[in-house]
Amino acid sequence: MIIIESIKQAFIAMSMYKLRASLTLLSIAIGVFAIMGVGTLTKSMDSAINGELAKMGENTFYIEKMPKFAKGPADWRRYQKRKPITFSQVKELKKKMQSAEQISCIGATMSQTVKAGDLTTDPDVVLVGADENYSIVYNSEIVEGRPFTAEDISLSRNVALIGFDIITKVFPHTNPVGQRIRIGSHNFTVIGITEKKGAILGNSQDNRAIIPVTQFLQYYTSEWDETLTITVKAAQKQDLTKSMDEAIGLMRTIRNVQPWEENSFEVETNESISDQFGSFMAYLYVFGAICGGISLIAAGIGIMNIMLVSVKERTREIGVRKAIGARRSWILWQFIIETITLCQLGGAIGILIGFVAGMALGQAMNLKIVFPGFWVALSIGICTLLGLVFGAYPAWKASKLDPIEALRYE
Repeated sequence: MIIIESIKQAFIAMSMYKLRASLTLLSIAIGVFAIMGVGTLTKSMDSAINGELAKMGENTFYIEKMPKFAKGPADWRRYQKRKPITFSQVKELKKKMQSAEQISCIGATMSQTVKAGDLTTDPDVVLVGADENYSIVYNSEIVEGRPFTAEDISLSRNVALIGFDIITKVFPHTNPVGQRIRIGSHNFTVIGITEKKGAILGNSQDNRAIIPVTQFLQYYTSEWDETLTITVKAAQKQDLTKSMDEAIGLMRTIRNVQPWEENSFEVETNESISDQFGSFMAYLYVFGAICGGISLIAAGIGIMNIMLVSVKERTREIGVRKAIGARRSWILWQFIIETITLCQLGGAIGILIGFVAGMALGQAMNLKIVFPGFWVALSIGICTLLGLVFGAYPAWKASKLDPIEALRYE
């Protein structure tokens, strides 16, 4: 019964000091909102990235000039000095490597425009240069038409694969296969349509045109300036380490890396990329926790103030309770429960608003929303701890009141 009565008393205290209680609850809600919002968004982002990496398979690794995530500006400057991975190096690796099932390479450039007749896309199309193994290695199914062949690459044919976003804009009522499109100042024949993949982190994977890497390097960049990403697919997961070791050895030879020098390229697996992304997400968690923590500390001080005023206003009531036999521990826990109730109410508001805000932002980024159960439990735990820490002193002060002096209080 003491718990129920204490909860009721907490609501009575809030009704008596509406403005002060509202500001305190707002502080708690803001703190929990920061924690929950960041938790919801980062959990959804982490799920999306890991889902995409899982589609590539556990037997795949990547060779790139630079890692996907670097620790700081100094690392980025060091990586920038590396020579690009060229198409000639890719061809030499394909020729010499024995343990790989498939090897593919891609390059990409942003902000391209695709035209067909009088219709045109926005200048936001991603142009990808790829080889004949692209569809297999990157698990990109061709739903209509055909994928690239080795002849398309070696003969530098002006052919293209396009995504559904481009079809919607320039071929709304026409089958695009066999039709001509213009990318920049060059014409291509559409030979295939890639499967719908949706968006990840707000970037549509269907708003892209894919052309032979040879044409990509010739028309839109330079083999000596553009660095390519090599994707190697081992036959099985247990062959991954063997294939990576062979690829590292061959790439060091191809790129003339001396025995005493470190690799002039990065070799990453889906697992290592996931770990790096997780480390990046940790910074967002810390940022949200710091912002939320500052707000919660301010809220805790406000709650202590409310409870100290409540103790003073209810001095006579405390004296009556003690006079009829109430123990010190009962008074102590009564006020602590009241404080925890205030904190949990503010926390509930923050959890709701934080989850809704994280969900809204996640949907804007086309992420599948993942309910952050851990962060909900953490928020509840923090609010409970907040009530215990900042309610302890007012509760102790109430329990220490002398019943005779308290009864005399006016």
